[in-house]
Amino acid sequence: MKHMQQLIECVPNFSEGRDMNVIHQIADEVKKVEGVRLIDVDPGKATNRTVVTMVGTPDEVLEAAFRAVKKAKELIDMRKHKGAHPRFGATDVCPLVPVSNITMDEVVVYARRLAKRLADELNIPIYCYEYAAQTKERRNLAECRKGEYEALGKRIESLDWKPDFGSCHWDEETQKSGATAVGARNFLIAYNINLNTTSTRRANAVAFDMRERGRVKREGGSLNGKIIRDEKGDPVNEPGLLKCVKGIGWYIEEYGIAQISLNLTDISITSMHKAFDVACQRASARGLRVTGSELVGVVPLKAILDAGKYFLRKQNRSIGIADEEIIKIAVKSLGLDELYPFEPDKKIIEYILQNETKQNSLVDKSMADFVHETASESPAPGGGSVSAYLGALGSALGTMVANLSSHKRGWDSRVQEFSDWAEKGKYFHDELLKMVDEDTHAFNKIMDALQMPKMSDEEKRMRQKAIESATKYAIEVPFKTMQLCYDSMDVMLEMAKVGNSNSVSDAGVGALCARSGVLGAWLNVRINAKGLQDKVFVEDVLKMGQVVVDKAKEKEVEILKWVDHKIDQ
Repeated sequence: MKHMQQLIECVPNFSEGRDMNVIHQIADEVKKVEGVRLIDVDPGKATNRTVVTMVGTPDEVLEAAFRAVKKAKELIDMRKHKGAHPRFGATDVCPLVPVSNITMDEVVVYARRLAKRLADELNIPIYCYEYAAQTKERRNLAECRKGEYEALGKRIESLDWKPDFGSCHWDEETQKSGATAVGARNFLIAYNINLNTTSTRRANAVAFDMRERGRVKREGGSLNGKIIRDEKGDPVNEPGLLKCVKGIGWYIEEYGIAQISLNLTDISITSMHKAFDVACQRASARGLRVTGSELVGVVPLKAILDAGKYFLRKQNRSIGIADEEIIKIAVKSLGLDELYPFEPDKKIIEYILQNETKQNSLVDKSMADFVHETASESPAPGGGSVSAYLGALGSALGTMVANLSSHKRGWDSRVQEFSDWAEKGKYFHDELLKMVDEDTHAFNKIMDALQMPKMSDEEKRMRQKAIESATKYAIEVPFKTMQLCYDSMDVMLEMAKVGNSNSVSDAGVGALCARSGVLGAWLNVRINAKGLQDKVFVEDVLKMGQVVVDKAKEKEVEILKWVDHKIDQ
């Protein structure tokens, strides 16, 4: 199987959002490091702050982050900095975020390694926050940055707030660079909600209603009431409505509106759509209206899809539709295109990373180009890829019948039933589309192994080992295609039984495609199994494959009986 590569994200925030020459020089440092992809540079004039997002393998991301922080220290003078966003350093924050195949504990080790290097080599005061914090008091970024740059001189020289790493002296060098907070955290979404007001005070009021920290309690609940304090004399806060949310209100001159600026620190607890709905409710209660929202930086695909599905359910519509359509619903429902166009290829992290491989992807070709590529003298794509595509078309037809049924007049009470089936069908056709390219990739692995040198005994041994591994993978891929095609037939069967009868023939054609996908992939399993030396593996896979073939044929017969019955009625 393919090696599971570790990936982390790094999102440094630099205290410069107006001078594009400075911003470009910092971003260029990231581009110089192989193994790292610069996926977003988002400057803000009012905040005078730029959010840079990079993704890559851990060691390479640390190197890119170090170079960017070093360049920011050279170019940014905090003694001259003004902006709407809280800040205390040229590189204000530099969090690391686990993306895939890496634990938070591992990311914490990388974060502290980066923190130490920045302090040792660049002499920058470093505070570690969130999961990388070394004390409970420093976990919250707001506490580390309290008083911002203007209070930093006294804090770094104090016993309680001396940096975790780096300089404790407020000398000329430190005054210029300020401090940097290095952290390890979950994926954070910087999300601004637009209001039909220019009042920062009113935007703040809504933000305080929403954010977890809430607002300071006052006697009688009055804005002018005396602050309520605890036994230590500290102000007591009245919690807001949403967990894992930080927020303030501000006025953005370039847009001429006030916004509620939120950090959603755990979207499994408070999602974008939940925050948006609560903002709408609290704004309305204060005589305001939410007009749209804005994503700063990039967002995981799941966060956008979850939002789109949420709004589709509110409309009593099926969620088993293409991701692109779900994204459109999310964008329109959240008003993400109010201030400027929302471009999924530039804002959704998975799409940004996929753009690198799209040129060579079979599934991104037109139908005609796919046919012509198949017909060419090249041996790939071959029967395995075509079988996977047949299966994808079959499950897509089953999904179509479910979606048509969910939208049928008079069947409103059954929308959830058909939406669930459509979502299942969508899973199968999405997975089978992946197998179209994966089958060709598996074939290419065999070709690569066959071309390895075989002069010495060691080279022969290594070549044979690579051929065996690649051949096994070339069996596993079509076997997975077989299983997916067969499992997808459940959708066609149910739609033949209970779906919109006007589309029952489509369910039948879907079953024919899926069964053909099973049998086609089975041929690929068998022909590749002939060349494998691991006979125990071959025996097991052929036995399991024959079971899938027999069951697929039986299910095809069952589905077509229902189809014939409905057509003949």
